[in-house]
Amino acid sequence: MKEFTHFALSNTKFKIGIGILLFFIVLAIIGPYITPYKDPLEYVSMSNLPPNRENWLGTTTFGQDVFTQFVYGLRSSLFIGLIGGGIATIVGLFIGFIAGYKGGLVDDLLMMLTNILIVIPTLALLIIIAAYLPYRGIGIQSIIIGLTAWPWTARAVRAQTLSLKSREFVNLAKITALRPLKIVFEEIAPNMMSYVVMVFILQFAGAILAAVGLDFIGLGPTRGISLGLMMQYSVLWNAIQLGIWWWFIPPGLAITMIVSSLYLLNIGLDEIFNPRLREE
Repeated sequence: MKEFTHFALSNTKFKIGIGILLFFIVLAIIGPYITPYKDPLEYVSMSNLPPNRENWLGTTTFGQDVFTQFVYGLRSSLFIGLIGGGIATIVGLFIGFIAGYKGGLVDDLLMMLTNILIVIPTLALLIIIAAYLPYRGIGIQSIIIGLTAWPWTARAVRAQTLSLKSREFVNLAKITALRPLKIVFEEIAPNMMSYVVMVFILQFAGAILAAVGLDFIGLGPTRGISLGLMMQYSVLWNAIQLGIWWWFIPPGLAITMIVSSLYLLNIGLDEIFNPRLREE
């Protein structure tokens, strides 16, 4: 742990990435408590007001407070990233571990399922599923994204498992008659923890971007607000043409910075965990 802390504090990419991400996480947590408005969709003032003392990020065409929408939308988008990315990571890890360790028919069947889902365009599948749901909440959207984003994780984890299962420590575990699942999750998985962390970070970013894509084409949550919905509403009501920059720039900038911070964090962790990259 001391070694990790030392190299983490000396890695510029890691520090920038974690700093930006923590800033938005803290803002998402405390933001709803510092805004005087509790409903992001309620009418609070005159329409299209630029940023001012009462409305820190101005108001929308409908007189809604943009800052209130922003902090609640930020919370929703981070929640989708956490849950959607978490589900995709867990499913991908489980299938990848089992396929790689078991091999044979089990491997063939699981990889056939994985390859089928990889071939099908993810966005098209998300659109079809979302379009047929009568109600779409943040939670449902997270689950849909998580259950369609795991295939690449499964393939990558399978490849890692194939290389690890022939190692001596795994052979020793087999001799002691440990169950296959125990060998996978007690012997193989701990040796891939750094890889698992980086996979989750990428899935986190991917889930946020997938949600923004669905929101932007009108298949986002039917209730509530998110950063993607803010951008969709601003485009629908001609905020760009009318010069209402405070409506669309904050959510767009936040999405860009969050995803960029996650990729910086991923690159930084790769350099921290990999001694060869660390030396360079």
